[in-house]
Amino acid sequence: MVKTLKEITKDIPILEVVGNLDIPISGISYDTRGKIEAEGCFVAIKGNTFDGHSYIHDVIARGAHAIVCEHIDDPVENITYIKVGNAYDAIAKMSEAFFDYPSRKLKLVGVTGTNGKTTTATLLHSFFRARGESAVLLSTVENKIDDNVLSASQTTPDPYDISRILHEGVSNGAKYAFMEVSSHAIDQRRVSALHFKGGIFTNITHDHLDYHKTFEEYARVKKQFFDELPAHAFAISNRDDKQGEWMLKHALAKKYLYSLHDEADFKGEIISSTLEGLDMTINNSPLHVPLIGAFNAYNTLAIYGALLLLDIPEDEIRSGLAKLLPPRGRVEFVESANGVFGVVDYAHTPDALENVLTTLREVGKMKIISVVGCGGDRDPSKRSPMGKIAHSLSDYCFYTSDNPRSENPEKIIDMMIAELPEDETWARESDRRDAITKAVALAESGDIVLVAGKGHEDYQEVDGEKHHFSDVEELKRAFDI
Repeated sequence: MVKTLKEITKDIPILEVVGNLDIPISGISYDTRGKIEAEGCFVAIKGNTFDGHSYIHDVIARGAHAIVCEHIDDPVENITYIKVGNAYDAIAKMSEAFFDYPSRKLKLVGVTGTNGKTTTATLLHSFFRARGESAVLLSTVENKIDDNVLSASQTTPDPYDISRILHEGVSNGAKYAFMEVSSHAIDQRRVSALHFKGGIFTNITHDHLDYHKTFEEYARVKKQFFDELPAHAFAISNRDDKQGEWMLKHALAKKYLYSLHDEADFKGEIISSTLEGLDMTINNSPLHVPLIGAFNAYNTLAIYGALLLLDIPEDEIRSGLAKLLPPRGRVEFVESANGVFGVVDYAHTPDALENVLTTLREVGKMKIISVVGCGGDRDPSKRSPMGKIAHSLSDYCFYTSDNPRSENPEKIIDMMIAELPEDETWARESDRRDAITKAVALAESGDIVLVAGKGHEDYQEVDGEKHHFSDVEELKRAFDI
């Protein structure tokens, strides 16, 4: 696909042009580490750790012949420069134009919040696939066009990849798309050019404070997504979350609430919760879903509301929800030959860890042995709370490595256990494989071994290098299955 520079920049406020706009553009990039297309356009973005303006001469040498930037310094002859006020916003608008505005051709629903984004987006996609509909999924676990899995390295891809994937979906006949919308993506304007049919708020707890610095700023960024939804869209929010109604306060979109405790447009009640799933009601009508725990009851309410607002008949919604299974790495079960239940979950925040442990505690009287770690180079303030939650809700807990990245894993564990009592219900084991093996060795028939933090990930990042590591594979190895 090739467009002229004039075509792909027509939606952005241009402050200055040096050179010719009537030149062909074969692709758009802002990552200096990636491939630079011959006759490509490079957008220079000033990030937290690097400034793309410093690499302009390098990307020109590698084939770029157009530069979009926030300041023009030392222009090269025969290269077109476009000065803009916000490079983040520019690449989002340019990407949509380059791919012929694919989000306008889809019913695109964005899901944001701290926990539940992956499950909600994935189950919405699965619902439409089960109906025989073509649909796109953009999530932490995987990006999919129908059932074709694409790679996913971050919760919300960069704007060019978002528009490219949506375009491929449209070309494949897709009419629906569901995507997780991270706070980073909102703040960096990665979704600013997309045309959303609807948005869903799941919940908000302390997370990503290494990036946003304060909880108030983190919440404000989440709210920005709903503030920017168009009037024709719908906005669904969790009334039971302290920030749920506030999230929609200034939204122009049509507003809807869901709740397990208060009056709402989509009101639910849990009748029973077991390892086989939830029996609940939605607006007084019974429903069984093969998902466990109150947090999944909330996800179900959000999904139910979105499907109704996407004009799916209610009887189809209820029959479809009864057949859905959780996404990979979200309360994923692995059972041993002698009846030990292994559970892999992505819980990597205090709230998510408390949710999954509380749920496992509620659905049975079995012993819970947990393997828990915290990621390096991320918000350290959640380490001690997660350590205390794991200790209080587990019968025994191994504190181990997650993705230490550039940090010393022993120091991360030190922070997790800093406020624990000196008792015999926990141990530290920095080698994650050994921690899982030891947890399984302690378990008896009927017990649960929870391995939390990495979920779907198939790698462990140590000293900046990624090595293959899968919690599910390690559980199966320890179970000898």
